Amino acid sequence: MRILHTADWHIGKKLHKKELYQDFDLFIDWLCKFLPENDIDILLVSGDVFDFSNPSSESRTQYYRTLIELKKFDLKIIITGGNHDSPSVLEAPKAILNELDIHVIGQRPENLQDCLIPIYKDENVELVIAALPYLRNRDLQERFDAENHDSKQKAVQQSIAYHFQETASLAKKKYPDVPLIGMGHLFAKGVSLSDSEREIQIGNLAGLDASHFGSNYSYIALGHIHKPQRLNSETPIFYSGSPTPLSFSERKNEKRILVIDTSKSFEPESISIPKFRDLILVKGSLEKIKQKLSEITNTHPLQTLIEIEMEEEHFSPSKTIELEEYIEAFEAEACEIVKHKVSFKYKPEGLRGITSTEEQISDFTPLEVFHKKLESVDETETSKEELISAFEEILDELNRPEQ
Repeated sequence: MRILHTADWHIGKKLHKKELYQDFDLFIDWLCKFLPENDIDILLVSGDVFDFSNPSSESRTQYYRTLIELKKFDLKIIITGGNHDSPSVLEAPKAILNELDIHVIGQRPENLQDCLIPIYKDENVELVIAALPYLRNRDLQERFDAENHDSKQKAVQQSIAYHFQETASLAKKKYPDVPLIGMGHLFAKGVSLSDSEREIQIGNLAGLDASHFGSNYSYIALGHIHKPQRLNSETPIFYSGSPTPLSFSERKNEKRILVIDTSKSFEPESISIPKFRDLILVKGSLEKIKQKLSEITNTHPLQTLIEIEMEEEHFSPSKTIELEEYIEAFEAEACEIVKHKVSFKYKPEGLRGITSTEEQISDFTPLEVFHKKLESVDETETSKEELISAFEEILDELNRPEQ
């Protein structure tokens, strides 16, 4: 069996109001050439199919069009929900997709055994996929009752661990001696983050380590972290990362897919995805920014997006105006400045804390807005963590599918 692991598609993503649907389309075009050339049997998508829990009609159309294209290659597709996804949206066409050999698990089922998907070859079960979606607070609270933040953090870890270990135990009872691959969407300890992953489970503090997954898995395909990386473990536990850059903090990340050939090993081969667009961060004084901008050329299929951070020693409204005029007149071919920010090291006393920036509330997730509000609130760190946890539970309630 040859298995391809990807995650964090984030269909419908905008970067500073710039639509990224073309980036995803080019990734799928490339993937549709890769699949037949490499005899892929199974495609795993470990969460965050969409960027919003209520995706636009255009995003849903792009998703379904993608599934139609992928199914031309006669492969089994298994998709799990992520923290960005609405379980009800993902599972709405579940019955139809099952008939097409596309398996979608948007939320934790009542019976964990329903997460087990056997893979047949010549009428024998050759492999089992434990397709665990993102575990929401309501799923985890069934396994713990913690009164304070410290104990809740540990209880959340234990509850997530229970779901993985119990699902593995069920698989081994029903399919003894058959290799087991797990899927998950979560935050693990020791990973390298970017700016575009939303915090999950008490501000990401309830991170798992390799021991929480148990010893029954041959490979674990994770989503949520956008930079491809491996956990420090004997079992191959990997984040595939997102297939396209989703924030300027990912501009230097090499995007990848992972391919496992079970006839050889469960150690994946890491395949580089072509770069379709440059994201460029330009920092420095006004003169340095002008120089760097004059040197930028586009060598990729899609428009280059540029973010500017002007940093000057002394407060100068005239330099701010000059920068804005320069940006307005900027006309490099296939390049666009999508955001700029100005900061001064030394400012008059009455202007401290003020920067000129194009940041708007639409640039932030609800949780990020809540974090920024807490920065101005006089509360203890413990109290703030409890407020964050309560806010996350409210978000979960808002995204809960209708019964």
